[in-house]
Amino acid sequence: MGPKLLLLFIVGDILGTGVYALTGDVAAEVGGAAWVPFLVAFGIAMITAFSYLELVTKYPRAAGAALYTHKAFGIHFVTFIVCFTVMCSGITSASTASRAFASNLAKGFGLDSDNTNLVMLIALGFMALVAAINFRGVGESVKANIVLTLVELSGLLLVILVGFFAIFEGKTDFSRTMVFDSPSDKSAFLAVTAATSLAFFAMVGFEDSVNMAEETHDPVRNFPKMMITGISITGLIYVLVALFAVAIVPVGELGDSDTPLVKVVETAAPSIPIEKLLPFISMFAVANSALINMLMASRLLYGMARQEVLPPFLGKVHSGRQTPYLSILFTTAIAFGLIILVTRAGDSDVIAALGGTTALLLLGVFTIVNICVLVLRRDRIDRRHFVAPTVLPIIGAVLCAFFVGPWTGRDTFQYTIAGWLLALGVVLWAITWFANRALRAKKTYLRDPEELTEREGGVN
Repeated sequence: MGPKLLLLFIVGDILGTGVYALTGDVAAEVGGAAWVPFLVAFGIAMITAFSYLELVTKYPRAAGAALYTHKAFGIHFVTFIVCFTVMCSGITSASTASRAFASNLAKGFGLDSDNTNLVMLIALGFMALVAAINFRGVGESVKANIVLTLVELSGLLLVILVGFFAIFEGKTDFSRTMVFDSPSDKSAFLAVTAATSLAFFAMVGFEDSVNMAEETHDPVRNFPKMMITGISITGLIYVLVALFAVAIVPVGELGDSDTPLVKVVETAAPSIPIEKLLPFISMFAVANSALINMLMASRLLYGMARQEVLPPFLGKVHSGRQTPYLSILFTTAIAFGLIILVTRAGDSDVIAALGGTTALLLLGVFTIVNICVLVLRRDRIDRRHFVAPTVLPIIGAVLCAFFVGPWTGRDTFQYTIAGWLLALGVVLWAITWFANRALRAKKTYLRDPEELTEREGGVN
C-alpha cells in the first residue's frame, strides 16, 4: 500500500456514521456552538495519533493496541481486555451505523422514520447483509470499502457546497454558531464535554490503520505524513459541516432528527432535487463504517480464539470461503442484541447511546496506548522511527482518561452497555481458561500477538 492509498484508507476509516448521524445530537447537547466539540475531539484524536505513530513505526505489526499493551506490561489478561474492548468498539460502531442506515433508508423511500419497530427491523436486515458480505471474504469487503469511501466523501462535500449556496441565498444565521445553550441547563463546560463525548465517535477510525502497517510501503516514512494529513482533512470537513448545519437549521430541529444532514440540505436547497439524493449517500456512508468495523471485530475474535483465550469454536474457518464464519455469526448476534435491547430500552436515543459507547470504549483504549508510549521509551531499537514529543502522550492520557469519566455528563446508559459487553468477554475468557486447565492444554496463556500463527489454514 502506497501513501495515496493509505491516505484514502485513513480518511475512509474516519469519515462515516459519526458526522452523518450525530451532528444533531451534538447540537442538542451544546447548542449552536456544535463545531466546538468536533474541534476538541479533533485535538484529542491528533494528540493520540502521535502516540500511535511512534508505536506503529517502532513496532510495524498488525496487532495494534493489543501488541503495544503486551510489550509495555506483559500481563496477558490486560492484553486480552484491551483486545476485546477494541473488538466491542467495532460492534457498537457497526450497530450505530446500522441504525443510522435504517433511518436514512426510511427517509429516502418515504417510509415512517418515526416507527421504531420498522427502523429496527431495517437495521437488523442491514446487519445481516453486512454479515453475508463479511462471509464472502476480505477481497469483496476491501473493494466495497473503496467505493463507499468515495461516496461518503462526496456526501459531505455536497453538504458543504450546499452551505455556501445557502450563504448566497441568505438562508444562514451564523450568529447561532456562537451560542452555548444546553437544554439540560448544564454549564458551558459540561455541555461541551458531554457533546465531545459524542463527537469523538466521529473521529475514531484512524487507530484501525495501524493494522495495515505490514501492508504499507515504508511505514516509517509514510505513516506519519498520511495519518496527520488524513486526520486534518476529516477534522476540517467536520467543523465546516457542523458550522453550516447549525447556521442553516435551528438547533431544536437539528437535534430531533436521526438524519440531520438530510434536514440541512432540505432546508438550504428545497428547490434543488439533491435532497432526495442525500439519504441514499448517507446510507452508503454509514454502510462503509459497518462493513469495516464488523470485518475487524470478527477477525479479532477469530485471533483471540486461535490464541486459546476464547472458546476454540470461534476460531473455526469455513472450508470453502476460508472465512471465520462462527466469529462472524457471533459478532453479528451481539450486534443484533445491541440494536434490539437499546431500541427497546426507549429511554435513550439509540444512535447517541451506541455511538457514545463506542467513543467510551476507545477512549479507554487510547488512555492505555498513550501510557504505553511512555513505558516503551525504555525499549530502544537500533533503527529510525517516529518519536512523539514527550508532552503529547502525557496530555493525551490525561484527556482520554478525563473523557472516560462520568463527570463529563455522559449518559450513564453507555456505561451499562460497555459493562455488559466487557463482562461477556471476561466470562468467555474465564470459561476458556478453566477448560484449558482441566484439559491440560499446552497453552494456558496469551502469547505475544506478534507470534499468532494459523494452524488450520489461512483466514480470508
